[in-house]
Amino acid sequence: MSEATDRPVDGDAWADACAEDLAAEKARRRAEYGPQPGSAAEELRKLVDAVADKVSSLQSPLLGVAAQGAVQQAIRQAKSAVEPVIERNPQVFDHLAAAGSELLAAYRSAVEGQESRWTRTAADRAEAVPTEKAADDPSDPRDEGRGEGPSGTERIDLD
Repeated sequence: MSEATDRPVDGDAWADACAEDLAAEKARRRAEYGPQPGSAAEELRKLVDAVADKVSSLQSPLLGVAAQGAVQQAIRQAKSAVEPVIERNPQVFDHLAAAGSELLAAYRSAVEGQESRWTRTAADRAEAVPTEKAADDPSDPRDEGRGEGPSGTERIDLD
């Protein structure tokens, strides 16, 4: 009998090897970059704790003892209001973070496109304008005969 047939098969060797490689890669990245950030809920909790610690460490002579006590009370109330929401709905914060990233990407795309149109020089615009209009040309007919004015302004399409 060969050595390959003498050993009992525990499971899928390929899956085991992949799991080992993944664990090794995660350990390498943790060592190189430090721990990965947690979920959005955990990060919000850390933020609230850090702000509370920073505010409570500020000892201003302008604030009296009563004002500092009011600040401490406000911090405790904020923490007690945020904590149950984080506990009940941690996925909501992940979704909100993803939605915020998508909105930022959409905004960035819109701004970059508009900036490229604004920063084109007159020579660039002249080269980009075809001499003959095609039948399927999507340009706005309201732009006919309009060019740059004496002050260098042009019509901005907000559609």
